[in-house]
Amino acid sequence: MRLLRCCLPVLALLPLGALATPVAELFNARLKSVVAVEFFIQAETERQPVMVLGSVIDDNGTVILPGAAILPGVAPSQLKDFKVYRPGSTESAPAVYLGQDAFTGWHFVRIDEKARAGLVPVTRWTVAQAEPAMGEELWGIGLRNKDEDFQPYFLSSRVAVTMKLPQKTVILGSDVASPGLPVFNAAGELAGLAQTSFGQNFLLFSRNQRGNPVVLVNVEESSVVLLAAEVLPYLGRIPQSVSGRPIAWFGAYGLQPMDPEVAKLLKLENQSGVVVSDIMKSSPADQAGLQERDIILAIDGQPLPRLKPDRVVVSYFGQEILRRLPGDVVTLAVLRGTTRVEVKLKLGDEPKLVREADRHYFERLGFTAREFLYNDGILHRANPGTTEGVMVHFVKPGTAVATAGLRPDDWVREIDGTPVKTYASALEKLAAIEADKARAEFVLLVSRGGETQVLRVKLN
Repeated sequence: MRLLRCCLPVLALLPLGALATPVAELFNARLKSVVAVEFFIQAETERQPVMVLGSVIDDNGTVILPGAAILPGVAPSQLKDFKVYRPGSTESAPAVYLGQDAFTGWHFVRIDEKARAGLVPVTRWTVAQAEPAMGEELWGIGLRNKDEDFQPYFLSSRVAVTMKLPQKTVILGSDVASPGLPVFNAAGELAGLAQTSFGQNFLLFSRNQRGNPVVLVNVEESSVVLLAAEVLPYLGRIPQSVSGRPIAWFGAYGLQPMDPEVAKLLKLENQSGVVVSDIMKSSPADQAGLQERDIILAIDGQPLPRLKPDRVVVSYFGQEILRRLPGDVVTLAVLRGTTRVEVKLKLGDEPKLVREADRHYFERLGFTAREFLYNDGILHRANPGTTEGVMVHFVKPGTAVATAGLRPDDWVREIDGTPVKTYASALEKLAAIEADKARAEFVLLVSRGGETQVLRVKLN
């Protein structure tokens, strides 16, 4: 087998000793703004190590980590033993997790006060500057793995294109920094933060057979940079709690960009719009009188921008909601049929998220049950306000429930023929089954993908 890389630029990676002295001095100074962060996720059956890179943002030792560092379903209580390492060092310092900001997606960590000396916030390297131009060379920092003492190295590349995704982002010809670390221009001024890399196409083939293209993602380096103008205004969004609350809530889902043909028919070719498809009962959108098939054209007097691809406008609208707070009132310009109307909407507080849900792992049974949430009702198209049943959060491989066919995200409706009315009653029933060593089997009725299944679990 051979792996063919198609039409991809060559990696611009140089040993530090090969750099011109001024650049080497800039590089060494800016190393004081980056760290490696190690922590553990305490899962049901194992303790999973995580290593991620981050940027120091203030004199209090606050560090921002990429949103992808922690999966959405991981509860803050599962995050353990945060440690911070400086480039080229094997010595660690303790840190605490502060939470995730819903708007930026960043996770915030704070380094122990005794270990902050010598760190420099990335804001130190900012001055009034223009957006990087096409073809301009930018450079950034990469860090090797823990077993290589987080050895720093230099990367550089040129700007290939600037896009709104919906934040203004530049994509370079080759990787320019490790995700989460800063990127600079030739003068050493902060240009932005490297984001999680996009997938790149490869062709996989053998001597006798050619296969389909595959997509690979480089998790150690990236060519995607969120510009400093999109970073600096939001560094102060440090969560008030590890839950990340307060989080503004709109109350509609399945939003879609306005179809270009519809826009042309309505003479809105130069206007973006978001089409409302599903409105949650009793949500802020419902209470404000928003209707299905309404087209949102503006928020607080600002027309939705033209973005490409068209679907990016949905992300833009979602972020405009998340940058606000519960209780804020927004004014929406809406096209309803051929009539323009104004809708005033008071944002609510986001219903409980998966990471906040109560859950319990039953070791003998081999799965975790968690409470049924508002968003689970949407997923399973349940009646609005339903709280009956429990969700399956985790299934241990090789256990009796796994053999019976139980899967994560199954909605357990009945246990041994008894309807599950509350989370507490489900825990009581499952705890009794787990404690009964003589019990040979039990039966679960679950909903999955709109269908109901009966699972007979044989314990012995």
